[in-house]
Amino acid sequence: MNVEQIRNIAIIAHVDHGKTTLVDAMLKQSHIFRQNQQVEDRVMDSNELERERGITILAKNTAIEYKGIKINIVDTPGHADFGGEVERVMNMVDGVLLLVDSVEGPMPQTKFVLRQAIERGHKAIVVVNKIDRDNRRPEEVINETFDLFVDLGATDEQCEFPVVYASALSGISGMDYEDLTDTLEPLFEEIIQQLPAPKVDVNGPAQMQATLLGFDEYKGQIVIGRLERGSIRKNQQLTLLAADGTSRPVKVGQVYIHRGLARVEVEEATAGDIIALTGVENVGIGDTFADPEHPEALPPITVEEPTLRMTIGINTSPFAGQDGTFVTSRKLRERLYREAEADVALRVEDADSSDQFIVSGRGELHLGILIENMRREGYEFQVSKPEVILKEIDGRKMEPMEVVDIEVSSEYQGAVVELLGIRKGQLQDMVVMDSGNIQFKYLAPSRGLLGFRQQLLTATRGEAQMHTLLAGYEPYAGEIQTNDFGSLIAWETGTATTYALHASQERGQMFITPGTDVYEGMIVGQHIRDTDLEVNVCKKKHLTSIRSATKEETLKLDAARQMTIDDAIEYLKEDELLEVTPKTFRLRKRFLNKNERAKHNRQKR
Repeated sequence: MNVEQIRNIAIIAHVDHGKTTLVDAMLKQSHIFRQNQQVEDRVMDSNELERERGITILAKNTAIEYKGIKINIVDTPGHADFGGEVERVMNMVDGVLLLVDSVEGPMPQTKFVLRQAIERGHKAIVVVNKIDRDNRRPEEVINETFDLFVDLGATDEQCEFPVVYASALSGISGMDYEDLTDTLEPLFEEIIQQLPAPKVDVNGPAQMQATLLGFDEYKGQIVIGRLERGSIRKNQQLTLLAADGTSRPVKVGQVYIHRGLARVEVEEATAGDIIALTGVENVGIGDTFADPEHPEALPPITVEEPTLRMTIGINTSPFAGQDGTFVTSRKLRERLYREAEADVALRVEDADSSDQFIVSGRGELHLGILIENMRREGYEFQVSKPEVILKEIDGRKMEPMEVVDIEVSSEYQGAVVELLGIRKGQLQDMVVMDSGNIQFKYLAPSRGLLGFRQQLLTATRGEAQMHTLLAGYEPYAGEIQTNDFGSLIAWETGTATTYALHASQERGQMFITPGTDVYEGMIVGQHIRDTDLEVNVCKKKHLTSIRSATKEETLKLDAARQMTIDDAIEYLKEDELLEVTPKTFRLRKRFLNKNERAKHNRQKR
């Protein structure tokens, strides 16, 4: 294929602004599916967790054809915690579609993803999505987007961005929001006319950088990237230049190009196209495939440093080994280091103890998704409370700061101000919206935001919407007291009873139900005070007659708090751990025995 017949684009936007839905519509209107073929919504969200949570976690690519032009499309995540996925795919594309909600306008993550495109000199087409909403405000949104381009230092050419109005859900678009066509043809036309073909050397020696990695049970590791120079044939001998400076000869197995959701095997691929290679093992992100006679490495892929870390180790609870398939430190180590190879935003290093590992990532969600994936794969382990990564710059202790955008109804504005005030948040802006809601913009230390989301939802009755974005490092803000509640801790090992839980629930909110197996030191609830309290949740009522034997059935228990893995990670304190197994997860104290906990607390004082 002639390089002028190729367009490589990424679709970028804030979370939930419709990227994956737009890719759905583009695929359907390019007729890659059969007329009677059943196609799921958000077909690009192929990962089980992506479909459950309704967010894109991994960057994935597809390809369509329009009027003889092949358009390779990379769908990227919109959540700030997965910004590493956006950063690394930017070297595969030559232009971007920036989606902006017609009501919300540019949001915090919009700024991050757009900065990545502008710094690489990419041209953008702005797509004002959800244009069929009743309270749309397209003119204001375009003005806000232009201001964002200027703030990010875009060139004059980049600031003169074309605008397409669309509704991805309905599959309609147009150059005028008052005059939309029933198809996405205006968008396709703008992509072909406005975004450039790849600037590559078709006749030079082969050169390609590994940008995405996949795995197939039969083919092994799959390496995806844009062919920057020359061509690559099936069974060709190449040199692999690793990011650490080492090199080794490799032989490519099969060569694939993308067509719709499928990979199509070809004998040879030429520069400019996004291709997939098989037959090569132990390839890392950023490694370069090159011609053996011209072993020239491409610049390594760099992403922003992690801001959060936690310790992951083998499970040491009394119930260890009951559910998991992979329970040893060797299996745990292999899995974590394999994840670090595929996710450039993740860091893994050995801890002081041989059965523990320090894992660093972009945020609680980034680490939480890793934990959930490992749990579903059969791993059993325990994790510590996340902590921010502090730096020393010019002799001063610095910590990561985040821009926090919160939208909430006016009746809860006092709760928001109070909660963020405690966490050293600095109010930057406050806007009363047309809906009557209030939008707050704060600058707050990342430390203060650990465990904050759950408290915010509780204080606002679940109404608040919150988005965060890393703003950089600033001087350490001092101590932050955020733990208002202690934990209710199981007194002994056994099975929880209704009788015991009924007595314990007066002390706080319970996490478990009758019949739950517990062990000494396991956290079974949240105390109403800021201190920990041991409770006996296994106590049984002594039966003295038939009448008293049936009385337990009339006891009324409050509903136990249902927690997700993300909630449990937020709940953790410094002296607590989260035990994770394929079937369940449990909160526990680091020291299970009461006397050991008391001894440790005395030593700390």
